[in-house]
Amino acid sequence: MFRTRIEHVDTDATGIVHFSRFTSLMETAGMEHLEAHGAGLTAFGAAGVDLVAAELRVRYLRSAGYRDVIVADAGVGHAGAAWFALAVRLLREEEDGARTPLAAGDLVFAAVDPGTRRAVPLPAPLRQALRGIVTDAARERAHEGLATPSPGGPRGAAPGHVGHRRAGTGTPSPAVHRPGAGP
Repeated sequence: MFRTRIEHVDTDATGIVHFSRFTSLMETAGMEHLEAHGAGLTAFGAAGVDLVAAELRVRYLRSAGYRDVIVADAGVGHAGAAWFALAVRLLREEEDGARTPLAAGDLVFAAVDPGTRRAVPLPAPLRQALRGIVTDAARERAHEGLATPSPGGPRGAAPGHVGHRRAGTGTPSPAVHRPGAGP
């Protein structure tokens, strides 16, 4: 399980964690979870495939502060033909051992060819590994209003259908951020 302590660099002048830092912690926790299950950046690189971030959704529940201990629950919420979604929850570990939810969200990654940056299918062994680590925690998150994208892909909701995807929209655009590459 991912565990870290909030450092000064993570906070604003008042000692509260800046909202953008939660997304970085979520990405790190999710990638560590994948590495632990043989489906991380190391495995994708060995298979000749890069990952790019295609979508990020976060629900902020509570703030965190300097020196708080943060733990994460992470799981694959969906693994499609060329993309997958990570569901991540960040929790503060209290002194009595209780855990207070801080943020929850989904990070959607698309597989791309490193040379052309065009979408490619997830390598079959990695797609199977991803599907094998879909967790109950990821399924439960759907009931919290943070459902992972449907098999249509993360392209946007059809009019009047919040949280649902249009049929046949396929793979996300290999647009923005390569995991682990910094901002």
